[in-house]
Amino acid sequence: MAITEQEPLQTLQSGLGTNGFAVVPGIFTSQEVAAMIREIERADSLKETFRKSAGLFAIRQFLKEIPAIHRLIFNARLKQLITQLLGSRYFVVKSIYFDKPAASNWFVSYHQDLTISVDQRIEVPGFGPWTMKQHQFAVQPPVSFLENIFTLRIHLDDTNAANGALSVVPGSHRKGIYRPEHIDWAVEKEHTCCVPEGGVMIMKPLLLHSSERTRNGRSRRVIHIEFSDRELPNGLKWVERLPVL
Repeated sequence: MAITEQEPLQTLQSGLGTNGFAVVPGIFTSQEVAAMIREIERADSLKETFRKSAGLFAIRQFLKEIPAIHRLIFNARLKQLITQLLGSRYFVVKSIYFDKPAASNWFVSYHQDLTISVDQRIEVPGFGPWTMKQHQFAVQPPVSFLENIFTLRIHLDDTNAANGALSVVPGSHRKGIYRPEHIDWAVEKEHTCCVPEGGVMIMKPLLLHSSERTRNGRSRRVIHIEFSDRELPNGLKWVERLPVL
């Protein structure tokens, strides 16, 4: 659902609880977006946390790799949104930058975000399976941890169905682990999340979501940040734990 600045916080919270997502326009001005893009373009793209191909440019541990962008992202409007929506106890646990170029044929089928990034592999009951992505440990935690996470997607371009906006299955985040092959399209509905430049999409990682190929020759640049207020057990640590305020 789209939320305007005039609509109350309760509407936003209700949409997140019921649908698993909400769109909030106007968090960043065009000038603030341009400043973020300049910082990204200055970054050293030869590092191992950078991934470059014809169809995708991505930066893992984005806030660590480009620390100067932190003050641009966490402006007064975003900090107020986070504080009012999540409270003051939430902190960053993952950040990624995606650039889906204008000529990209990159398609992502329906899935849930089921893994978290940690600093080392420690066998803990309930955590697994493990994977490694660009020298970074990822593990699937218990569902209770995933239910506690919020994802914030900052859009640096106008995004719609023609340049890879997310399609989601509203309410699917309330069904635990929901395998895409089990989606009953006679019951479920699909929604395309159009987000204007400078707007944000807030979503739950258990929300089923997909992304189509770019068809209109325009980029889709997104800063993806995940938040939690829970520490990990038995020596596990978030690889990218950073404060918001």
